[in-house]
Amino acid sequence: MPPRRRTLLKVIILGDSGVGKTSLMNQYVNKKFSNQYKATIGADFLTKEIQFEDRLFTLQIWDTAGQERFQSLGVAFYRGADCCVLVHDVNTMKSFDNLNNWREEFLIQASPTDPETFPFVVLGNKVDVDGGNSRVVSEKKARAWCASKGNIPYFETSAKEGLNVEEAFQCIAKNALKSEEEEEIYLPDTIDVASRPQQSSSGCQC
Repeated sequence: MPPRRRTLLKVIILGDSGVGKTSLMNQYVNKKFSNQYKATIGADFLTKEIQFEDRLFTLQIWDTAGQERFQSLGVAFYRGADCCVLVHDVNTMKSFDNLNNWREEFLIQASPTDPETFPFVVLGNKVDVDGGNSRVVSEKKARAWCASKGNIPYFETSAKEGLNVEEAFQCIAKNALKSEEEEEIYLPDTIDVASRPQQSSSGCQC
């Protein structure tokens, strides 16, 4: 009997309020950007059909409210995620400093089988603001943080101009797919630490 193919890939976007999570999702799915800021209440999601190696998938992208009062959205929200996207605003140091908190929050709530190898992707958004003159988080600093967390793929994006948004989500989809396939191969109730498969250090060959 052939293995069951789950065509739904669940992606969760986390980060402080106002870093552009909703705008990135809308730019990728709908190719639209709005200057009107509207805080997400709780959580919302959009879906996009993608094709990879002759297979069709539905990428289900969950957008979360960054306000602290919504941070504990419940285990059900995080569970089953195939990839987690961490977003910061390159013009706001606090949003970058909080990436670690968001990453830890996700690992606690989602409880992935192997936290060491679960796929994350980091986006440094709003690189277009003030022609890049108001940025306070350098690309070097962001990449160093990603490297220290197991070589997480990193992209600098502009949801407003669409810069690197498509490329970033292609990498996110590939990582989500890799995670989903590994879950499919191994029995969920089998734990074999000694023969853990070797992971690619880059996380994504984009």
